[in-house]
Amino acid sequence: MEGISMNSKIGFDNEKYLKLQSEHIRERIDQFGDKLYLEFGGKLFDDFHASRVLPGFKPDSKLQLLLELKDDSEIVIVINSDDIEKNKIRGDLGITYDVDVIRLLNVFRKIGLLVSSVVLTRYDNQPTADAFAARLEALGVKVYHHYNIKGYPSDLNKIISEDGFGKNEYIETSRKLVIVTAPGPGSGKMATCLSQLYHEHKRGLNAGYAKFETFPIWNLPLRHPVNIAYEAATSDLNDVNMIDPFHLEAYGETTVNYNRDVEIFPVLNAMFENILGESPYKSPTDMGVNMAGNCIADDEITCKAASDEIIRRYYVGLCDRRKGLISDDEVTKLSLLMKQANINPDSRRTVAAALKKEAETGAPAAAMELPDGTLLTGRTSELLGAASGLLLNALKHMAGLDDSILLMSPHVIEPIMDLKVNHLGNNNPRIHTDETLLALSICATTDDNAKRAMEQISNLRGCEVHSTVILSPVDERIFKRLGINLTCEPKYN
Repeated sequence: MEGISMNSKIGFDNEKYLKLQSEHIRERIDQFGDKLYLEFGGKLFDDFHASRVLPGFKPDSKLQLLLELKDDSEIVIVINSDDIEKNKIRGDLGITYDVDVIRLLNVFRKIGLLVSSVVLTRYDNQPTADAFAARLEALGVKVYHHYNIKGYPSDLNKIISEDGFGKNEYIETSRKLVIVTAPGPGSGKMATCLSQLYHEHKRGLNAGYAKFETFPIWNLPLRHPVNIAYEAATSDLNDVNMIDPFHLEAYGETTVNYNRDVEIFPVLNAMFENILGESPYKSPTDMGVNMAGNCIADDEITCKAASDEIIRRYYVGLCDRRKGLISDDEVTKLSLLMKQANINPDSRRTVAAALKKEAETGAPAAAMELPDGTLLTGRTSELLGAASGLLLNALKHMAGLDDSILLMSPHVIEPIMDLKVNHLGNNNPRIHTDETLLALSICATTDDNAKRAMEQISNLRGCEVHSTVILSPVDERIFKRLGINLTCEPKYN
């Protein structure tokens, strides 16, 4: 799991959000009468980005919202068949989109939500898509196929015809609210919703469409740090926040949306008119169901949290460029977003502390900021890497133990090092963070200090860490699972 905001102060009223959002969705269902297809953008759960930039927002808020509506709702999961064929991977979880669909199915079913079906979009008899469909059907999941429509989304005559949406299989649904979600962007959620509107209208049902997005927040200023942080988080998608010109023209009101929704709106509007007879919306902002902006309890706290997130995204970008994963242009964009927010990397206190420690020791170092503002450092030693040393120092501090206390004897560490070098072929003998925590947990069975330190592990969630070198994938994964917000200098040891 990813980290959440380390700020102990609350800037966002989560309970108010759940109340307002559920009320707004019910109003939207009533607006259309028979059925509402609600496109869910972003993460349905584990929304740690939202929890970092809106301190107080619970990572599972959207799930809690759906649970409040569960008797009236069902879920349709959409996946692009080409993404199955290409083994597309979710960057945050490191799993393929098809595996994520299974994960989503299990999570939703476990908490009592109805998943009525999975839709394979852009289907063209891909062998891997067929294999995945067979796997889903073996699990008792209904599978539907939607096809590539030549000329989508501009050729309306073709799209809104029996040779367009009409070729798609009609998704059988039984409840008034249909949640359409997906493993990631480009899956075809909107096209699935529009296809269903076409089929429902043919059947004489009054069905409507709306979009659930958390970011950008439409009723915050364009250059508000929360909205800039969204741009930073989606820099790889080339999303750009902008004033919604359609909303401004229709209502004389300035609202914020993003380029993709603004660009596609004229086409969507024409589709609504063709399918429904008239469009229910005058702007892309109208389509959205997002009450997050009305639930910010302290703007100063949220601005600070969002600014911190922008800086973290910048450092992630620097390291991704060093790894050859992104271009210089993307890093430049992140740098410009920092300037727009009037912040710079110096605001991240752990950076200076880690670099100072590295200069003093002549070896890689790391620094951690605790929720109370305390700064701790870790250095590279003969036995431990800097990240491992930092974790132990933090746990000792939180447990109220003297810094001189050894939580793990060299007699415990050395056999692990011997195993790594002499039997597993590792070049680096120092133990990684996962090995450190395993060794500490073993020591805790016989040593009271180690036990006290282990009891503090949950308190690491939300702490800020900076390393002077890019950490190993193992260490990065451990920090993520501990809920620590990690950044690194873009260089290798």
